[in-house]
Amino acid sequence: MIAPTAESTAAIRAASRSDLPAVERLLTASELPLDGVKESIDTFVVAESGGDIVGVAGLECCRHDALLRSVAVLPEWRSKGVGRALVARAIADAEARGMNALYLLTTTAERYFPSFGFSLVDRKDIPADVRATKEFTGACPDTAIAMKRDLRSA
Repeated sequence: MIAPTAESTAAIRAASRSDLPAVERLLTASELPLDGVKESIDTFVVAESGGDIVGVAGLECCRHDALLRSVAVLPEWRSKGVGRALVARAIADAEARGMNALYLLTTTAERYFPSFGFSLVDRKDIPADVRATKEFTGACPDTAIAMKRDLRSA
């Protein structure tokens, strides 16, 4: 694994099927669920440096809305803007797909996501197709905080 230096950067790009093993290793190391990752890898983005995956963020598209999931960055790459770049790219991808809203579940980052326009939402107010994802039906604990970001233009 390439450790970041003051000059090193990570390129953000769309994930490919060949990235799946590295993405799964990163998510496992970050104690995030793998349920549904294989099925949605085509809508994930990764941060890459020197040929290594150093971060990931995923979209799980559900008709008119999407779930932001699997946001993880290697410890040595944290606090360097990689997570912020990944989340911004995932939001832009959801907007480009014409999604109405983006939802997420978190057990650790409820203070991080409001800076991207996410706010707390009651689970019962989340569309049924998003609540039917593996994240909602068991991969994340019931204690996870639900958040929403509206993507429709005002």
